[in-house]
Amino acid sequence: MTVRPPIAVLVHADESCLGNDRSKDSPGGNAALVEAPAGDSVARWDLYECSPQTTNNRMALAGAIATLEWLRRQWRHAGVTYVSDSEYLVKGMNEWMPAWKARGWKKRNGPIENLELWQKLDQVVAAHTITWKWVRGHNDHPKNEYANDLAIRAAEQQERSNGLVPSGFDTWLAQQRARGHYLDYDPDREVHERR
Repeated sequence: MTVRPPIAVLVHADESCLGNDRSKDSPGGNAALVEAPAGDSVARWDLYECSPQTTNNRMALAGAIATLEWLRRQWRHAGVTYVSDSEYLVKGMNEWMPAWKARGWKKRNGPIENLELWQKLDQVVAAHTITWKWVRGHNDHPKNEYANDLAIRAAEQQERSNGLVPSGFDTWLAQQRARGHYLDYDPDREVHERR
């Protein structure tokens, strides 16, 4: 019996918090652009969530949890490249979490902030093979900018997609190109490189 490799999925995620302060109203949102090869083309979906009171860090963690849970529902196991501009999330997954777990979910100098979310994320990553990558935010990366726009809208309007929905990225990109942006950008190249 031949075992097929897991589907290669590319995720660009971002989060927004309007206030970023637990002591006052700080509505937040997170969003992900999920892409997978579909023959010679690329299938794209959006996922976004909101919270009436949160922080950027909590929304980054919650967004990763929701996205990876939906990917498990869609494909059971995927080879995921997860791109985020949250250093907190990417460093946490690449550097901090192994040490925390080795010490029984403790830091050397005090409690782990957002521990319940880190532990939930640790559970959901087990279903996939994941590479965590950081991208500088607000640095004119089209897919990060798109995820940022979705996250801001989710925060402002307090709306959620309730799962993977057809993406608006292609329309957004066409609008950006009409304004003279991203004219030489190939949105499918990254996805096909990961096959």
